[in-house]
Amino acid sequence: MNEVISTRRQGGILEVTLDRPKANAIDMKTSRLMGDVFTNFRDDPELRVAILKTAGDKFFCAGIDLKAKASSDVIDNDWGPGGWAGIQQLRDLNKPVIACVNGMAVGGGFELALCCDLIFAADHSTFALPELRAGTLADAATIRLPKRIPYHIAMGLLLTGRWMDAAEAHRWGLVNEVLPQEALEKRVWEVADLLANGPPLVFSAIKETVRVAEALSFQDAMNRVARRQLKTIDILYASEDRLEGRRAFAEKRNPVWRGK
Repeated sequence: MNEVISTRRQGGILEVTLDRPKANAIDMKTSRLMGDVFTNFRDDPELRVAILKTAGDKFFCAGIDLKAKASSDVIDNDWGPGGWAGIQQLRDLNKPVIACVNGMAVGGGFELALCCDLIFAADHSTFALPELRAGTLADAATIRLPKRIPYHIAMGLLLTGRWMDAAEAHRWGLVNEVLPQEALEKRVWEVADLLANGPPLVFSAIKETVRVAEALSFQDAMNRVARRQLKTIDILYASEDRLEGRRAFAEKRNPVWRGK
């Protein structure tokens, strides 16, 4: 796409690579570009899953490009259609996104990984939220992290800014798998291929249900699903794919998902 954001498309998989030496930090222009990429991914019916990776093996992402922000006269904080990094607040992104973390995920870079549905990390990768040392808040991580890992572990990271290695992240369930660096991308593509051949309407329903249920009681969430009050649930229950799934099960064959 350009020298900062590149994409590779293979079947139903979109690989998105951020390449901003030295630390893959994200300025507003880059964030807007990422927003365009992920908006197109969301809206393209042929694409089923995205892989988010960055260039190099030292930094996955160092978060906001503070130097660019400090030297800019722009004060509107317009990060683009998906908010920070094009994905943090992108509405109706109901397709799986996999983070391929190879190196340090620092501050907003940690938050970027948290935006994804699955996280695979190279064994030398590390995570930290050092924002408090700059007198500010890691806002998205403060909201998301205590819901992903035990409260006291999350608060320890937020209140001290300490580093957490990939093995510890995996132990707390923050990372799906930790792999040798040379095996990381191969494994991520294996999982992406599995998802790309899965039922896209079910994945959409899962993502919307999880997102909506965060703000509801269990019974309220169940009622909305049962009454087909979520758009993706209503589409799924009326779909050809649902019928295909039943037929394939009865006929003891693999289903052919068409996303409709």
